[in-house]
Amino acid sequence: MTQAAKVVLITGASSGIGEATARRLAAEGHRLFLGARRTDRLEALAGELTAAGGTAAFRRLDVTDAADVQAFVAAARECYGRVDVVVNNAGVMPLSPLEALRTDEWDRMIDVNVRGVLHGIAAALPVMRAQGGGHFVNVASVGAYEVSPTAAVYCATKFAVRAISEGLRQESAGDIRVTLVSPGVTESELAEGISDPTAREAMRAYRAVALPASAVAEAILYAVTQPRQVDVNELVVRPAASAR
Repeated sequence: MTQAAKVVLITGASSGIGEATARRLAAEGHRLFLGARRTDRLEALAGELTAAGGTAAFRRLDVTDAADVQAFVAAARECYGRVDVVVNNAGVMPLSPLEALRTDEWDRMIDVNVRGVLHGIAAALPVMRAQGGGHFVNVASVGAYEVSPTAAVYCATKFAVRAISEGLRQESAGDIRVTLVSPGVTESELAEGISDPTAREAMRAYRAVALPASAVAEAILYAVTQPRQVDVNELVVRPAASAR
């Protein structure tokens, strides 16, 4: 640990990138407040991190519920006294062709991937302003820069996260740092939510070469631990063996 421990809130912390980030930051001595819907996994993870000498607490969280996100941030502040970093990581990816008209899945992606990030910003921004600083790390995707078949709505949500992050950065320069982390294909449970058979098979082939979630956690650690006067704005992390 090369600098003072930070209070880091992580959404979608029960698996994948969120879990890997919790493990990596805990190993560096940062104090964690973990959120997700699956509290059994959060409890197990927090217990494991605490047993290893880390500091971690958790609360059930549904990022689509603005009041729940407000309560999550308030609970973290009550637990640790401040909020230094919010990692807006929760996301879903039920891919399908537009002509399949899976409008319920479109709504779910918009609710989690876009509104979830906005809810995190709305809940934590006033706290960070009051304490004189803070850091948002918004997890997007290479889908924030390109569009592929079956992924139009998913990519649209990630383009939105990119735009929101840049807008927040411009409005908050000097006080609050903003980092967009855009992973390429990463080992996670996201693909398990694909109900469309064509999209599911395509994703299996696409995921033949994938990053471990720990690689994305390293990128987040890098951004979070830069000196206060350094704002790492965008990080795109892809498997070295993949062209996309």
